[in-house]
Amino acid sequence: MFPPMMAASSTRQGLFFAPLFLPLFALVPAAFFQLFTAILYILVDLVSADAVIRIAQSGAARSSPLFTSPRKDIKWDEVAVGAAFLFNPFTIATCLARPTTVFTNCAILCAIAAAVGRRPVKSMLALAIAAYFSLYPALLLPPLILLCHDQSGGTKLSLTNTASKLPSFFLGSLAWLLATSYMLTGQSWEFIRSTYGVHLLLPDLTPNVGLWWYFFIEMFDPFRAFFLGVFWLHLVSYVGGLCFRLRKQPLSVLTTLIGIFAVFQPYPSVADASLYFSLIPLYSHIFPLMRYTFFAIATVLYATLLGPAFYYLWIYAGSGNANFFYAITLVWSLGLSIIVGECLFAVLRDEWEVDRPEMKGKDIRRI
Repeated sequence: MFPPMMAASSTRQGLFFAPLFLPLFALVPAAFFQLFTAILYILVDLVSADAVIRIAQSGAARSSPLFTSPRKDIKWDEVAVGAAFLFNPFTIATCLARPTTVFTNCAILCAIAAAVGRRPVKSMLALAIAAYFSLYPALLLPPLILLCHDQSGGTKLSLTNTASKLPSFFLGSLAWLLATSYMLTGQSWEFIRSTYGVHLLLPDLTPNVGLWWYFFIEMFDPFRAFFLGVFWLHLVSYVGGLCFRLRKQPLSVLTTLIGIFAVFQPYPSVADASLYFSLIPLYSHIFPLMRYTFFAIATVLYATLLGPAFYYLWIYAGSGNANFFYAITLVWSLGLSIIVGECLFAVLRDEWEVDRPEMKGKDIRRI
């Protein structure tokens, strides 16, 4: 099921996964391995669903200390939000494929749930675990700090203290995890290159639903380092701009960044998209403001249904080539990009109508 989409996740974090996690599977007897992993992945999905429900219960997507949506009364029930995550086809496909990305996603959701629950230290610990499993969650640190600060009712003066203390908890937790891994691997730092170096240097160009692999297959070696820097700079550049523009809604910043990472990170998979889709029901109040919902959903479904078929025709039947499969991955990325853009537009329009209430319900055009 979704072979190219799932292969990216298993390659990204299965062969190059964090050392502390590997003994958990190594200690399981072979006779019980399938049963153990099945139960484990179901439990992880349940923990993730509980985190999504706690985020929905907080109402942080509709109302924050700095902003309250005029449509805050439009909302889904918390149980419905959790069910939307559990019964999402992408979540089910991810659970069946059993990629290690689900642990990263669970840690991210727990970090956000702890932040809206006014437990900043626990939030930093969960984000450190997510960054330890993978690399890109570290980019969620600035908006998560803003979310912790706003939910705790802090003032502008205390923001400086929050911004100085919380990163210390994050870096301290991450350093402890790395130091423990260093001891576990026989006092060797080689695992850093095998885990995080894979993300930064992109040595594995296995086809996936991302945009990087095909580009760097065609790239001449002398220009590889330059364009690696450009691609990473492009990914990082969203963090500062979104934190500045959506300062009043840090949860929206986190949601948008997760959607952007699902498109533009080096080794994306269906699991990354399922994480983003799990947060969209939190913003049911802005659904009426979206313009191209049908086109976006149709594009994603089109790529979802044809992606595995195109991969099979290329790899197994031999009746296609790399361009054949890359075309459908572009459609997948286009669909996700439209959804991210639509949600961002709706959030900005909702915020704009608070400042311009006379424009509520009226059409606007770009000049």
